[in-house]
Amino acid sequence: MTVQPLIQCRGVTKSYRKGDTTITPLQALDLDVAAGEFLALMGPSGSGKTTLLNLIAGIDSPTAGELRIGGQDIARLSRPRLADWRSDNVGYIFQLYNLVPVLTAYENVELPLLLHRFSRRERHERVSAALQLVGIADRHDHFPRQLSGGQEQRVAIARAIVTDPKIIVADEPTGDLDAASAGAIMDLLSRLCGELGKTLVMVTHDARCASRAARTLHLEKGRLVEPGRLAPEGAAA
Repeated sequence: MTVQPLIQCRGVTKSYRKGDTTITPLQALDLDVAAGEFLALMGPSGSGKTTLLNLIAGIDSPTAGELRIGGQDIARLSRPRLADWRSDNVGYIFQLYNLVPVLTAYENVELPLLLHRFSRRERHERVSAALQLVGIADRHDHFPRQLSGGQEQRVAIARAIVTDPKIIVADEPTGDLDAASAGAIMDLLSRLCGELGKTLVMVTHDARCASRAARTLHLEKGRLVEPGRLAPEGAAA
C-alpha cells in the first residue's frame, strides 16, 4: 500500500506585485515530504526557499496550485481557520530566535500555549518538558539578554515544539551561531526527527548543516533543480 506524503505541493506558485512588476518567488513547484522526514532546502538568496517555508507553515498562501498537508488543502482555508491550523500543526524556528526580551525563557516557551485551552498546570508540564528536552531547564528564569546565542536558540526550539506540532520549519536555525553551538543545535534538530518523529523542513546555506538531513533539495529561481544544474530560462528571479 502506498503511503501518502505528509506534505504535498502540486503546481504551487507564489506571486506578488512590487510597483509595476510581478515577482514570482515560486513557480509551478511540485514537492512531497514524508512524515518524519528531515528535509533541507538550499539555494542562493532570492531562490524562494523562505517563501516555500512560509507556505508550508501556513504563514502565507500560494497564488496557484495545491498545498496539502495531512490530506488537507491548506491553500483553501480562510485566514482564521489557517491561523488555527498553524497553531495546532506547525512550530517555527527563526534564525534570530525572535524571543520576547521582557519575558523569561519559561514565559517565551509558554506563549504558544496561551492560544490553546490548557490549564495552568498543563502549561507548566509542557513548558518544563520542552525546556528539559532542549537541555536548558536550568535557565528557565533567565531573560534572553542573559543567555548565549546557542541558549537562545534552544529556547526558541522549545517554543516551537511545546504544542507538539506535526511539522517543524526552521529558517537558517544556525545562521547566527558559532560552529560549536551550530553543531549542538543540529544534534538537537536531528533528535526531534529521529526520536520524536517530527517532520522537519529546514532552510540553510550551510552544507554541513544540510548534510545532517535525510534529503537535500536545491531551489534556483523558484524551481527545484538537481544539484549543479541551473533553472530554465524564464523562471522566477
